[in-house]
Amino acid sequence: MTQTLKEKFEKGWKELLSFFNVAGDLEPQQDIETSIRSGVSFKGSQLLVLIFAIFIASLGLNTDSIPVIIGAMLISPLMGPIIGMGLAIGIQDFDLLRRSLKNIGMAVMGSLIASAIYFLISPQYENSSQLLARTSPSIYDVFVALFGGAAGILSIACRNKGQVMPGVAIATSLMPPLCTAGYGLATLQSTFFFGALYLFFTNMIFILFASWIGVKAMKFKKVIYQDTKRSKRIHTIVYSVVFITIGFSCYLTYQMIQKNIFMADATAFVENEMVFPNTQVLNHKEYIRNGERHIDVTLIGEALPKDSLQLAMMMKLDSVGLRGTYLSIKQGFSLDNNLSGGNEEKDFGQFYTVVQQEMSVRQAMIDSLKDVVRSQEWHDKASINIAPEVRVLFPAVKDIAFSRMVATSVTTDKTDTVNMVFVNAPVGLSNSERGKLKEYIGVRLKEKNVHLAVNPADFPWPSHKVKSTAR
Repeated sequence: MTQTLKEKFEKGWKELLSFFNVAGDLEPQQDIETSIRSGVSFKGSQLLVLIFAIFIASLGLNTDSIPVIIGAMLISPLMGPIIGMGLAIGIQDFDLLRRSLKNIGMAVMGSLIASAIYFLISPQYENSSQLLARTSPSIYDVFVALFGGAAGILSIACRNKGQVMPGVAIATSLMPPLCTAGYGLATLQSTFFFGALYLFFTNMIFILFASWIGVKAMKFKKVIYQDTKRSKRIHTIVYSVVFITIGFSCYLTYQMIQKNIFMADATAFVENEMVFPNTQVLNHKEYIRNGERHIDVTLIGEALPKDSLQLAMMMKLDSVGLRGTYLSIKQGFSLDNNLSGGNEEKDFGQFYTVVQQEMSVRQAMIDSLKDVVRSQEWHDKASINIAPEVRVLFPAVKDIAFSRMVATSVTTDKTDTVNMVFVNAPVGLSNSERGKLKEYIGVRLKEKNVHLAVNPADFPWPSHKVKSTAR
C-alpha cells in the first residue's frame, strides 16, 4: 500500500513538472544566438530609432503623459545589447560581451545627450510625477527587472514567441530612467542624474543576470575556445555587482518604507491631533532632511499660546511614536513666513478656500442671529401694537402683555415653547370673551396655541405702578 502511494505521488509530481518543461518549445541554440546577436548592434537605423524613442519618452516625462512614455518604451531597442551580454557571459563568448558593452555604452551616451538636448530647449521645467518616480530605485525594481529579463530570454528562445518582448520593454522601464538622467544633466540636478542612472543600471544588471541564468538553465553550449581564468574573473565581477546592487537596493527600499510610514503617521497626527475650536490647519508639510524628520504646520484663526501649544504637541508626538521629530508651528498668515519654496499659488489657494469657508460660516451665524433678534423685537412690541385695538374690542381689559417663553419640566427632560398672553381685567372676563380674545390675538399675531392668563397674581401691571412723590 505504501509503495502504491509513493508511485502515485511520483507520477503526479512528474505530471506537474511536465507543465513547466520548455525543452520541447525551444529553438535550436544556433537560431537563438543568431536572433540575439542581430539585436546587439547599435548602428544606422537602430541608433536613430533609439534617439527618436528618447525624444518621445522625454516629451512624455515633460508633460506627465503615461501613454507617450509607454509608446517610447515599445519603440526602444535597448533590450538587445543587455540580453546579448547575458548570452555572452553564459556561453563565455567574450568578443560578444565586448561588443555588447560597447553598444550599450553608445546607446546610453546617445540617450543622455538626446534627452539633455531636449530638456535644454524645452520651455517647461516642471518636476513631474513621472520624472520624480524615476529617481528612487528600490528592491521592487530589482524583482521587476529580474522577472522581466527571465521572460525576455525565454520568449526569444521559444518557437511560440507571442507578444512577450513589448511587455518586457514596458515592465523593465529602461527608457524613462535615461531620459530622467538627461533631465538631471540638463538642469544640473544631481539627484535626478545619479538616481535615474542607478535605476537604469539596476534594471540592466538584473535583465543581464536573468538572461545569463536562462542561458545556463537551457544548457547552451559554450564557445570552443575559452579562457578559464578570464571566465572566472568575469563571473566573479558579475556576481559581485549583482550582490552589491541587491544590497544597495534593499537599503533604499528600507529607507523608502520608513519614509512612507513616517509620512503616513505624521499626516494622521496633524489631522487627528491638531484640531482646535476656532483655529484651522492652513497647510502642513512632512519631510525628511539629512536623516531628520520634520513636520511644518501653518495655523489660521484664533491665535493659540505658542509655548504651551508647542509643549502639548511635542508630548503627543511622543505618544504616537514620532519621538525626535522636529515640529514647527506657524500661526496666522504671513506672506513673508508662509509663502515660500515655490508654493505661493498653492498656499494662496488654500488660504482663499479657508477664508471663504470661514466667511460662509460666520455669515450664516450672523443671518441666524439677525432672525432671532428680529423675531424677539417683534414679540416685544406685539402687546404695544395691539393694545389700542384690544381697548376698543374688549373694554374690560385694562392691561395686556404678550410673551414667548420656554417651559421646562423639573422632573423630566421635556421642554416646550409657550405663547402666553397676560391680561388685567379687574371686572373679569366671561368664557366667551376669553375665547374671542385668544382667537383674536392668535389671528392678529399669527401665532397658534395661544394661552391666556387673566388677572395673574402679583403681575407688575403698568396701571398698578404708583408714581413716586417728590420730596
